[in-house]
Amino acid sequence: MQDDALDVGLDKARAFFGRAEEVASTDNFDYAIELYLEGLRFAPDALEDGHAPLRRLGLIRQGKGGKKPSMVEVLRHKGGKSPLEEMLNAEFLLAKDPDNLGYAEAVLKAAVAGGYHRTGEWIAHLIFEANRASRKQSYSTYILLKESFAQMQMFAKAVAACDAALQIRPNNNQLRDELRDLCASMTVEKGQYGKTADFRGSIRDKETQDKLHSQDSLVKSAQTRKDAVQTARKRLQDGNFSTTNVLELANALADLESEQGYQEAFGVLNQNYEKTQDFTFIRRLGELKMRRLRAIIRVIRNKLKADPANDDLTHKLTEVVNMLEHEELEHYRQCQENYPTDMRFKYEYARCLIRSQKYDQAIPLLQESQKDPKLRLVSMDKIGLCFLLKGWYDDAIDIFLNALQSCQTQESSVAKDIRYNLARTYEESGQKQEALEIYRKLAQVDFSYKDVGERIDILRKDVKS
Repeated sequence: MQDDALDVGLDKARAFFGRAEEVASTDNFDYAIELYLEGLRFAPDALEDGHAPLRRLGLIRQGKGGKKPSMVEVLRHKGGKSPLEEMLNAEFLLAKDPDNLGYAEAVLKAAVAGGYHRTGEWIAHLIFEANRASRKQSYSTYILLKESFAQMQMFAKAVAACDAALQIRPNNNQLRDELRDLCASMTVEKGQYGKTADFRGSIRDKETQDKLHSQDSLVKSAQTRKDAVQTARKRLQDGNFSTTNVLELANALADLESEQGYQEAFGVLNQNYEKTQDFTFIRRLGELKMRRLRAIIRVIRNKLKADPANDDLTHKLTEVVNMLEHEELEHYRQCQENYPTDMRFKYEYARCLIRSQKYDQAIPLLQESQKDPKLRLVSMDKIGLCFLLKGWYDDAIDIFLNALQSCQTQESSVAKDIRYNLARTYEESGQKQEALEIYRKLAQVDFSYKDVGERIDILRKDVKS
């Protein structure tokens, strides 16, 4: 009886999903989002048919300049009376702001609370990868992932999240004890895998179970990846041309994680851009090129761990890192030109310019990006950093002090970075006592932050002398 109810719910949901796909092909993205969410009310754990296509839709909408949710929409879709309502509300916001980690974390919390574990596992993987790829990884995000995976009894993944958190705070003994306990649970999990008759109650046969598990696993099997390419390629060959279908083929080719796959994906995107002049294809091309270079960097770094004295590998790593920095610079330059109202691209382009020591070009972009409330503090921090690196110490101090006054909490990552940069500015300008006081306050919040402890020891000796 329960299986019949699940089938009926999925049948109803697919009617909405099908209509959503049709509407999305006409670029009526907002209506398509609503249709996907209506379908998910009937089948909340429909990953392949509902959540994943909605995620792709949000990325395409973003690429075509779709606006982020308004303040009214944010307030209207905050929380919910049930885990399902909370999940759908958060997913609405995430679809309109796909890079917002807070919305993704809200989806994860609601999915776990509602028992939608396939959806929870999927969104958790997205969050894990986004956090791991971030230049400044979030400790609290890894803790959320650890707890969520543990609640879903996915202990191997909980171990990975806990270990990542420990990389950020290696002296946290309580977390180390948790890692030990999770490893023990993981051992039991591996020992019992395959013995339970009802591993996923909603999946009727083992063949379907294995297929779905391979699709939403972090590491897909080679055959699953090849099948995804064939499916995406056939969809286009059958005449079903749409931006979504082209991007799905490019993504599937890139997922092969082979040089041939990447090059074919690049060709597909270039060819369709030439036909349509749709910048969405160029944007994805840049994203995939950066993804390829990051994968190469990871491989080289892993080899260097085993052979740290290898000069050829060190030279190769430097070469590829330089290529990635050039690719990022060009990618965000094009994006901020094609999406002039999206302050996020101006901010990212400015960060690339700072890395290239082009401070005078970065400052005006950051002054624009700070108009976005979500980017205000980080933009002010980077403006102050530019002034610091230019040697304009008084101006940098003014910016950092104003930014600190705007911080709602002094324990946030951006507040700590602003305080650290303020102390550096005082130190560089010869105001060592002021620098020491700022470093001391930062150490009281997070002693392990960067090299704060070392700087305090050095400055204390200088101030005494």
